[in-house]
Amino acid sequence: MNGVVLENISNPQDLRHLPVSDLPQLALELRNYIIDTLAHHPGHLASSLGTVELCIALHYVFNTPDDKVIFDVGHQAYAHKILTGRRDAFPTIRTYGGISGFPKMEESPYDAFGTGHSSTSISAALGMAMASKLQGNVDRQHIAVIGDGSLTGGEAFEALNNAGVSKANIIVVLNDNGISIDKAVGGLSRYLVKITASRQYNDLKERVWRKTGGDKGRSRSRNFFSKTLAALKSSLLDGANLFESLGFRYFGPIDGHDTRQLVETLDQLKRLKGPKLLHIVTTKGKGLKAAENNPVTYHAPGRFDAETGVQLNKESDNQPPKYQDVFGHTIVELAEQNKKIVGITPAMPTGCSLNMMMEQMPDRAFDVGIAEQHAVTFAAGLAAQGMVPFCNIYSSFMQRAYDQVIHDVALQKLHVVMCLDRAGLVGEDGSTHHGAFDMAALRMVPNLTICAPMDEHELRNMMFTAQADDSGPFVIRYPRGASVHSDWKNPMQRLPIGKGRCVAEGKNVALLTIGHIGNEAARAREELSKQGISVGQYDMRFVKPIDTDLLDNVARQFRHVVTVEDGCLEGGFGSAVVEYYQQRRSSDESYPLPEITRLGIPDRFIMHGTVGQLRHECGIDAESILATLQNILS
Repeated sequence: MNGVVLENISNPQDLRHLPVSDLPQLALELRNYIIDTLAHHPGHLASSLGTVELCIALHYVFNTPDDKVIFDVGHQAYAHKILTGRRDAFPTIRTYGGISGFPKMEESPYDAFGTGHSSTSISAALGMAMASKLQGNVDRQHIAVIGDGSLTGGEAFEALNNAGVSKANIIVVLNDNGISIDKAVGGLSRYLVKITASRQYNDLKERVWRKTGGDKGRSRSRNFFSKTLAALKSSLLDGANLFESLGFRYFGPIDGHDTRQLVETLDQLKRLKGPKLLHIVTTKGKGLKAAENNPVTYHAPGRFDAETGVQLNKESDNQPPKYQDVFGHTIVELAEQNKKIVGITPAMPTGCSLNMMMEQMPDRAFDVGIAEQHAVTFAAGLAAQGMVPFCNIYSSFMQRAYDQVIHDVALQKLHVVMCLDRAGLVGEDGSTHHGAFDMAALRMVPNLTICAPMDEHELRNMMFTAQADDSGPFVIRYPRGASVHSDWKNPMQRLPIGKGRCVAEGKNVALLTIGHIGNEAARAREELSKQGISVGQYDMRFVKPIDTDLLDNVARQFRHVVTVEDGCLEGGFGSAVVEYYQQRRSSDESYPLPEITRLGIPDRFIMHGTVGQLRHECGIDAESILATLQNILS
């Protein structure tokens, strides 16, 4: 239920008609609406619960959408969506055809900039601020909302460095809750803790606030004491304030759940020119005890009981494990045998299951924060000294470290194993998170070995193969979610690099598959087999080097070949097959060139929905593959 205040809020104009005294009640109703909705329609829960008051205050104080609010990542923007005309559509969030789980420019004029990956908000806000200045709109406000986790990303530091000397009309709101998805790490995290835990500074700030009239104070003495307090910050916080040394005027820390104080502070900041940073302290998961107590699990908990927070529909013990859990168990097993192995993740230890190694071997597993570029070069440095780093990065996040893969790993032939989790279509997170481009982007890079397992047994074998001393730079891509077999722990064996395998012999047409999507192809093949139609299937395993002997055998046996991949068609696995066959034919006119049909992710950004719905849209689920085969055979 929306609640008596929320039901009358259709847009920020309605919100601004409320007295400030009604805003806490609105926050309560918003929080309950988010909890009640996400209990049945899963999404990013804890992050959005922590920013309810902030979203209210931003739209109350600023003239959105003319004033621009940019949310970093977007996990924390659900209250923003509800307040900006999407209240009734909110139950469709992250569903096929429904609203996106992230800010999206084409969805609403209030979504000033599309996000999904971290650490971009300050750069975007600075660009908008400079554009407004050049266009003569000097009064427009530009607000970047960034969490302490996202602030660990390199792009955020680059933007702070630039913005601080720009004199741009920009406000950075630092939402500090000590958590990104997992617990925030690194020197910046410790620095923010020092600020928020400084008893001297916070006691003095509170006394100034009370002495000058508290929430109602607007006297000249308030201004005098505020300036005095600003001058004392450096000494009280053991050295120059990081943000002020970069050129920002620093304010805070203040309670991010005190709506009145947020409104008054933001109203004051918008009257000041130049770059400002407001440091607020919030509780991730605020309003739901289970989420407050376990914000990592409740970042995206799936379905849960709205009253108790208890998670529902948990996986049963006899289900196949998730690929990421197989990775987690396997790297521990390999590291026990090979003392050179270390693990690296950029802020996703729980998501990629490297937390298993971190618990058992804390000195050999590293969470480097939201810093994919650093993660890859850090791995390269370890490899240069004889270690074997397994660097686990989500496929779509690896795009951010493309230069490092080329320059620091491949060019120097360093033995780094890059495990690309969430490869292929990931589902409800949508276009910002689909791992569509890794095969096409990496296939052109010299010295790389690139492979994808059809099941968890192959994943374990590929990890075992990759750790061998002569393997060189190695990429293993695998999807999000469940694998294939419940008996997942096979004895590992080394695979011949660049060699595929025959899954099923056939006569009429050949299926060439790469990775887990081969299981969809297998179901289509088995359905035709029931009809007495023989289809061959080959699990290629490696996209680079590709098994040319197997391709030659297929060309001699089959007139028609269908390639299936859960990556982009342009430049991907199917393109590699076509390139090889065309090359062979151009050098030998007698070479039997088969007709080739390529199935994969088409040349557009795929929206959000279940993995099954999106595979069907792309024509790579079992039903669609079957229809393609039937069309060819007819």
